[in-house]
Amino acid sequence: MTILKSSRHQKIIGDFGEYLIANWLSRSGFEVVLVDHTGIDVVAYHSILKRRIGITVKSRTRNEGTEKDNVTIFSDQHDRQKVIDACEAFGCEPWIGIYVEMLDSAEMYLLSLDHFDTAYRSDRDSLGASWKMRQRDKKQYSEDPEVKQIKISFTEENWNWG
Repeated sequence: MTILKSSRHQKIIGDFGEYLIANWLSRSGFEVVLVDHTGIDVVAYHSILKRRIGITVKSRTRNEGTEKDNVTIFSDQHDRQKVIDACEAFGCEPWIGIYVEMLDSAEMYLLSLDHFDTAYRSDRDSLGASWKMRQRDKKQYSEDPEVKQIKISFTEENWNWG
């Protein structure tokens, strides 16, 4: 079975990933705003923790056979610098949000840029960076308390269009 994507699907899934992260942060006591700013998509502040985070969100839809494909976080050093610059402007810690949707499930990850760099950026010398989606990587993420994670299962009921 295949996910049939509309011509605007990338925009829709991008917005959905941002709203999903905003929702879970809000449910966790953060004040959250979606921003249309170069480098970050979400700004969240937790008044008790006195913590402000700026998040770049990467959202992808994966069809069968591509579920293990990496998610590009930064295509080059310039991309990465945009996140850092935006977070400096807003007084935020830079964070990364990843939302990956498959046919019958989805996974969302949230972690600081610093933790990503020290624990998961295997290509430190290259200009880009990616989030790996192999089973062994996902197992490592689930065992890491600094990687916030949500798993979603989809069950279709009466959703056949022909």
